[in-house]
Amino acid sequence: MNSNENEFQDEENIINNYDDDVLEGEVEELQDEANDLEVALEEAKTKANEYLDGWQRARADFANYKKRVERDQSNTYQLATGSVIKRFLEVLDDLDRALKNRPESGEGANWANGIELVYRKLISILESEGVVPMKSDGMEFDPNLHEAISSEQSDLHKSGEIIETLQQGYMIGDRVLRPAVVRVAK
Repeated sequence: MNSNENEFQDEENIINNYDDDVLEGEVEELQDEANDLEVALEEAKTKANEYLDGWQRARADFANYKKRVERDQSNTYQLATGSVIKRFLEVLDDLDRALKNRPESGEGANWANGIELVYRKLISILESEGVVPMKSDGMEFDPNLHEAISSEQSDLHKSGEIIETLQQGYMIGDRVLRPAVVRVAK
């Protein structure tokens, strides 16, 4: 017999002589350890999912918080800007009235052209701040946007329609900065 065959024979004898009870005990021990590891793995997965859910909720809460802060800052800016700009709207109204009665010739016409440049510049500054004039003439009266100064019979307009805008209204963003003063058809 050669040495490889001897080794094989020795191993076979060892295996045959090994007590079957010992093998069964070791197999049961290994199965118990495997079961314990599976339970531990499931617990770890459950805990990991809980942490992931918590992290995702915290991330969503932070995103919502960030949006709310940005919206609040925007609203605060609009309120502050609006309160200052309201004061300039009266000046804008005066300039508008002056330009409606402008002289067409002579020195007054040149002076009126200069006033018109100031008027346009003021309008462009207001627009850059998000202030836009409301469209009112011919529109349906909306008490959220308009202030009715009179209600008149009109054959040319249907009931509730704005006949004439007496004072221009302005919006800043989606808020009414100043309602339009209007005449409404009955």
